[in-house]
Amino acid sequence: MIFARNIDSSLTSLVKKIDAATKENSSAKMGSFVVFLASDDDAKKMEVSLPEYAKKENIKSLVLAIDNVAGPQAYNIAKDAEVTVVLYNKRTVKANYAFRKGELNEKAVEAIVKDIPKILEKDEKK
Repeated sequence: MIFARNIDSSLTSLVKKIDAATKENSSAKMGSFVVFLASDDDAKKMEVSLPEYAKKENIKSLVLAIDNVAGPQAYNIAKDAEVTVVLYNKRTVKANYAFRKGELNEKAVEAIVKDIPKILEKDEKK
């Protein structure tokens, strides 16, 4: 689960890698999604641009969604987090990352991808 406030090259890199991992681990029933946190005006623009983004970046398995700028209340998304990533399985968080603007980079993306096995069922990892 990824919460993002904007689309940039680092987020796109993460999204593409998570999308590929989701497809690769479909037998483990891995699911993934990005929730874009946006104001009402930005949400209207995103409704148009997200399908184009998915097509351009060849996103097939990851779901793209839009929510209010604060995100779901129960998740307590940090206001200064540009990107928040939560890896979980059966409602148990296995890894949690929050990045301020400019902090998400390739090293961080690789660390997140490296943690994906934490959310896969043990007997599914082969």
